[in-house]
Amino acid sequence: MTLQEFYSQLDYTNELSFALPNGTAVPAHFHITEVGQLDRFFLDCGGVMRKESLVNLQMYTAEDYDHRLTLPKLKVILEASTQQLQLRGEAELRVEYQGATIEVYGLSHDGYQFILTALQTDCLAKDKCGIPERKPKQTIQPDCTPGSGCC
Repeated sequence: MTLQEFYSQLDYTNELSFALPNGTAVPAHFHITEVGQLDRFFLDCGGVMRKESLVNLQMYTAEDYDHRLTLPKLKVILEASTQQLQLRGEAELRVEYQGATIEVYGLSHDGYQFILTALQTDCLAKDKCGIPERKPKQTIQPDCTPGSGCC
């Protein structure tokens, strides 16, 4: 989800609700403690220089149950951050959340709540370093017999 998609989705959201990938709800008294731009310059294993620019939201849950982040307040935070940091609306969002360590997630919306989505690493230069593409797994039919053409 991009910053612009997130901001637009807030217009159709009645209550700020987030869930972890396993379905566990982020406590309703969370706060967004940082909004920032993360720029990453790196060299992939194939020798290609790359740049990645993301918008990072840091979610924090404390023992402060009385002060909850409201939709209008979140919009003010996002607008101020976008203006002062000159954030790009098409930048992909990342969310930091405290788990066993600082965990980093993507973000989606399921029509009811925002979902912190698991991220995966990947090789960006498979053609240069010899990593074969994964072949899709085929399902064998239970009544499939050798020579029948079903497997």
